Amino acid sequence: MTSQNPYLGKLAVLYENHGDIQPFQQLADQLAVPLRISSEANFDQHEAFFLSWRDGCLKLLDKELLKKGGMTVEIEPRQGEQRSWPAPKDGALAKALGRKTKTVVDATTGWGQDSLHIFRMGYDLLCIERSPIMAALLADGFQRLAQEDWMQRLQLQPPCLLTGNAIELLATLLEAPDCIYLDPMFPPKRKKSALAKKSMMVLRDLLGDDEDKEALFAAAMQATSKRVVVKCPDYAEPLGGVKPSDSFSGKLLRYDVFLKN
Repeated sequence: MTSQNPYLGKLAVLYENHGDIQPFQQLADQLAVPLRISSEANFDQHEAFFLSWRDGCLKLLDKELLKKGGMTVEIEPRQGEQRSWPAPKDGALAKALGRKTKTVVDATTGWGQDSLHIFRMGYDLLCIERSPIMAALLADGFQRLAQEDWMQRLQLQPPCLLTGNAIELLATLLEAPDCIYLDPMFPPKRKKSALAKKSMMVLRDLLGDDEDKEALFAAAMQATSKRVVVKCPDYAEPLGGVKPSDSFSGKLLRYDVFLKN
């Protein structure tokens, strides 16, 4: 007996009457969600979230974003990040990953911003994402990344992406990576805290919190050869109930480093 699709009633693929409908239908079939057509009356009365291609990108929309563009996996460096490849290994994230680290698994890829920063710093990166919705957005982003001039000029391939539960997938890795990177969703500190970024609010509304982050941390410690790095809010207790070997702070967050004995 298969469990009910958790996205039914929440998400649909939206075809906006432009171009070939076939990729939209294929994505809807892949995710086992309905295909809605924007010209149909009351299409937006059903689901709260939509996936649609706009401006050459696969985008995630909620009702507020239907007329505003939508959210996509951004492949350009964030403000303050180097555009060169490989970018210098500096800053709190690079210090946490370790200068001798070569192979990294990002087990909670999400919107891929940390993954792409790690990739641009020249690490050998594998990405894992358990949400089929986010995996579809990431696959689209990585496909666009592969077409970038600098990627083609340097003959680089985008990170490999696995879709599934990282707790299970980490146990199947053929070689233990030097580092496993975790960025689980933590409950907000208080209900009236400053508004989170729109992308994180939508992700939380659609997917919920990571209730199994302690189990994921244990699986990561088992699977890594050297270290696990956990990104967390500055107010959060360390995962696993143990003191990290080291910790590097950024703005309103920190990177806890757990070395494997």
